[in-house]
Amino acid sequence: MGIVGWIILGLLAGAIAKFLLPGKDPGGFIGTTLIGIAGAFIGGWISAQWLDHPITKNFYDGATWAAAIGGSLVLLIIYRVLFGGSRR
Repeated sequence: MGIVGWIILGLLAGAIAKFLLPGKDPGGFIGTTLIGIAGAFIGGWISAQWLDHPITKNFYDGATWAAAIGGSLVLLIIYRVLFGGSRR
């Protein structure tokens, strides 16, 4: 799966993470989208390095999606903890 595939996966993973963690985000839609893309890359890298599950070239692999969504959720939670209280 190429870089464009990971970006598309990240966009979708960010939307799913936002759906699973509703509420206000400090960065809005664009911030959440960027977090989703970064989460997809980080989740895929962690899955390949430490969980002994290499990322396949198949866009529809369930483990790839779970890693991307999991990475997005973790980054979204960290982002909210660090920057969530600064906006009022």
